[in-house]
Amino acid sequence: MTHTQDNTASTPADSAAPSSAPTFTWTVADILICTVLGLVCGLVFWLYNGPGGAWWEAFNAITPGLAGLTVGPWLFAGPLGGLVIRKPGAAIYCEVIAACLSAALGNQWGLPTVYSGIAQGLGAEIILAVFLYKRFGLPVAVLSGAGAGVGAWVLEFFRGNAAKGIEFNTVYLVSLIISGAVIAGVAVYFMVKALVQTGALDKVRAGRANRQRV
Repeated sequence: MTHTQDNTASTPADSAAPSSAPTFTWTVADILICTVLGLVCGLVFWLYNGPGGAWWEAFNAITPGLAGLTVGPWLFAGPLGGLVIRKPGAAIYCEVIAACLSAALGNQWGLPTVYSGIAQGLGAEIILAVFLYKRFGLPVAVLSGAGAGVGAWVLEFFRGNAAKGIEFNTVYLVSLIISGAVIAGVAVYFMVKALVQTGALDKVRAGRANRQRV
């Protein structure tokens, strides 16, 4: 990541229209804000680990694989970082920072939490890359959240879920996509809009896009 000034003309925060000539070089502000977001998300992950684990077991008891509906609060860091920074690597960076803090503070999964962060962040990142980091409207946010869910599913499929059969994996995939789309997509989209309105993101693309709209 290279430190430089970013004079990007960007898309309005609530618009799906593409940005013009975006600059993808990270600035110091990008790094600092994305790191802070990742740490805050990591604290949220850690606080959610207890109740989230209990709800996981409860939902899985109802229908194997339905526990994917409880995963959304662990998926939102990637889409949040991506929608705020709007540059390559932001989704993965934010999700991995969050996962590392959650693991460092102590949880029931340990180091594999970091692997999950990489997979989930990559899932969100791929969606933003498909749109060339130029579109950040609600549909893209929803797809990014769903992508984080798919990333989680792929990792877990190859780490043991393949043996659980087609029915489990189908229910789990659909549940993860729904949870990711709603919590890491819709909720994160409106969270970013609210943050933009406070002026806290004026130094990054999301905030500059809002100033351009005004």
